Amino acid sequence: MKQQESTHEPLGPPPEFSFRLSSTPRGARLARTLAVQQLTEWCGSPYDSETAQAVALVTAELAANAITHGRFPGRDFRLTLLLLPHAVRIEATDTRPERLPPIPAAGPASADAASGRGLLLVEAYADRWGCTVRDAFTKTVWAEVTCSP
Repeated sequence: MKQQESTHEPLGPPPEFSFRLSSTPRGARLARTLAVQQLTEWCGSPYDSETAQAVALVTAELAANAITHGRFPGRDFRLTLLLLPHAVRIEATDTRPERLPPIPAAGPASADAASGRGLLLVEAYADRWGCTVRDAFTKTVWAEVTCSP
C-alpha cells in the first residue's frame, strides 16, 4: 500500500480571537492580558517568553493608542488576534478613521516629551505594522509579531 504525501495546507482561515473592549485604561489592560493568554493557548508559549512579552507590549501600545487617539465618546474598540503561520497579528480597531497614526521618526521630538514613543516600541518589537481604513467609521492599526518555535 502506498502512502500519500500530505501537503499540510491550511484548511480554512487562520484561528482568530476578537473581543470588544471599553475605551478606557481598564480596557487597554484587559486587551494586554487577553492577548498573552490567547498566545499561550495557541502556541504554548510561557507567559514570560520573549514572544509573550513582545505581544503584551505591542498589544498595550495599540490599545493605548486606540483609547487615547481613536476614542469617540460612547464607542468601544475591538481587539483582534490572528494566528498566522509564523506570527501573531494584533489588530486594534477604533472609531476615528480620520486620525491616522504618524510614521514614527528616528526618535521622539524632544528628549523630555511625555509621549510619542509608543509607535517606536511597536516598530521595534513587531516585524511589520500598519494601518488600514476599510470604511468611513473605523480604522485598524495592526502589527505582526513572530512566534518563536
